[in-house]
Amino acid sequence: MVNKLKKIFKATNNSHLFIIFLVFGISGSLSVIVSEPIIKLFKINELIDNYFLYLTIRILIIFPVYQVVLLFVGTLFGQYKYFLDFEKKMLKRFKKK
Repeated sequence: MVNKLKKIFKATNNSHLFIIFLVFGISGSLSVIVSEPIIKLFKINELIDNYFLYLTIRILIIFPVYQVVLLFVGTLFGQYKYFLDFEKKMLKRFKKK
């Protein structure tokens, strides 16, 4: 199973795979935390009473924040090029649709 994951994520070895998962985990958590001050800055939570709409807007804010945080955290772990290539690949998929 680990070998299959290494192939999917194009990891060179087990420690590289661990770093990739660690960066994804930290980035996801950090982007949710960073999005909160953005929500408060624009007072979105005060303007919108509908919880479903609030969650939709929050997810739309988290998505670009996640892209930036992923590159930042990836850089801290010495994996800037890997995550830059990952970002490019992901954005190409969105462009096609």
